[in-house]
Amino acid sequence: MRVMLRAHMDTTATNEGIRSGSLPETVKKMLESLKPEAAYFGLHEGVRSMWVVFDLDDSSKLPVLLEPLFLQYNAEIEVGPVMNADDLGRGLAAMKSSP
Repeated sequence: MRVMLRAHMDTTATNEGIRSGSLPETVKKMLESLKPEAAYFGLHEGVRSMWVVFDLDDSSKLPVLLEPLFLQYNAEIEVGPVMNADDLGRGLAAMKSSP
């Protein structure tokens, strides 16, 4: 299932992660593991944030993925299913054929 991870990370914790080099390494490992469809980084609500779209084939992978963000960067995280335009088109077409 295609999902989007949104993480808002604490400024103090990410400042330290940048100084120590742990933040880029954590992000690199995460992206290598997920092989995301897309990954974006920027500011949201005044804090460093990331949005990563990837295929989640097994929800038991979430703890390994998310705990570094919680533990090291005091992140606020949301993960939820998302669709691209093709997925939406198939879903809406299926609604037409439903009673």
